[in-house]
This record gives sequence, C-alpha cells and structure tokens, in this order.
Amino acid sequence: MLANLRRGNEHMVLRRQEEDREGDWYIQVLFRDNNTYQLEHRDGLAAEHYRTQTVSQEKVLRALLGWAADKPDWREGFMWNHVGDMVAPDT
Repeated sequence: MLANLRRGNEHMVLRRQEEDREGDWYIQVLFRDNNTYQLEHRDGLAAEHYRTQTVSQEKVLRALLGWAADKPDWREGFMWNHVGDMVAPDT
C-alpha cells in the first residue's frame, strides 16, 4: 500500500485499538507533492501528536511496521516535531 501512494492527498492510516489503552492511537503517512513522506503519530491524546518528514520510503516502511508490532525503537532515525498544539483538543 505504501508503494502505491501517489503525490498529493493520498495517505494511509494505521490505528491501534486495545481495551487497556484509552484515546486515539495511530500512525499515518502522506506522500506530499514534493516527493517527501510526511509521517505522523498520535499517542492517545491530541496533545501527544508528532510529525516528521523524510524522502526515504524504506524508513517510513520500517516505522510503520515497527509501530504496528509495538516495537520500542520504531521512532528512531527521525527528528520528530511536537504538533499537539496545532490540533484540536480532545473533548
């Protein structure tokens, strides 16, 4: 699916739903017009929302698979920016 993303508004989202985790847990990737991948993740609350960009599809794939497998090091190799204050607060 990642390899088939086209530039623009094409994106994919992976969500995690577990009974013992409250909130909204996901990772998403957008293939931007400038040939970069915008990768974002949210850890439960809107305030815990982070974003990064890369040109490496391989790094994005490793992050997606690591996140899905709940590996502790999936965030490594990126400079994450906190964007929680840019999204709407939880109600």
